[in-house]
Amino acid sequence: MAPRADGRESAYLRLARELRSAILQHDYPEGKRLPTEAELARTHRVSRQTVRRAFQDLVADGMVYRIPGRGTFAAPREEQYLRQFGSIDDLMGLSIDTTMQLLTPLHRKVDVDAAGRLRLAADRVHVLEFLRLHDDVPFCLTTVFLPPEVGKLLESVPELTEAGARSRATIIGLLDDRLTDPIAEAEQSITVGTATPEVAERLGCEPHRALLRIDRMYQSTTGQPVELAVSHFLPEHYSYRVRLRRNVR
Repeated sequence: MAPRADGRESAYLRLARELRSAILQHDYPEGKRLPTEAELARTHRVSRQTVRRAFQDLVADGMVYRIPGRGTFAAPREEQYLRQFGSIDDLMGLSIDTTMQLLTPLHRKVDVDAAGRLRLAADRVHVLEFLRLHDDVPFCLTTVFLPPEVGKLLESVPELTEAGARSRATIIGLLDDRLTDPIAEAEQSITVGTATPEVAERLGCEPHRALLRIDRMYQSTTGQPVELAVSHFLPEHYSYRVRLRRNVR
């Protein structure tokens, strides 16, 4: 992401994000023409150069394609789930076009490793497990660990209390409405993992096959860990993309 010097989001990034969300919500189905540069400039009160830069971002992301003299069109959707993540808000945006299916409701347990990573004095944490689905196809199995004081904030959330429940929720989205100090950043590690028999059963794949593993530790504005999410992805149903920008002075 390329924020302005004053910390506010650049106009073209904000417009690109809004158009990306509209495409993911099927406001612009495959092959449908998006508004013209002039139309978007007028409705969003920005320059045509701003619109042009937003379109360039969407083309680079594979979200749209441009035909000279005809316009900009929503690109075909592939079976593989592809999203670009560059901010916490992008991760919250999983609620736009994916579904969370709860496997193990939120409960308390002793987990020494998770407690240590969350920098807790005791070994008890709150934990839950869910599948993330796109078009009813599971592509990710996630286990979430929460500090006890954070877990208590979610104990009465209906989406997290009954096995099999489906919702458009994200855990960080649910927490963001309840935390005194909101989530500000996440530290992430990406490795290759293997499917244990239990993970394989949940994802519907063969045991011991290679999976993409992503660990994310979310921290509040005060720097306190508020969530550890460990996810295993089926590579044939998921592609991870991050855009890296160079700061040019």
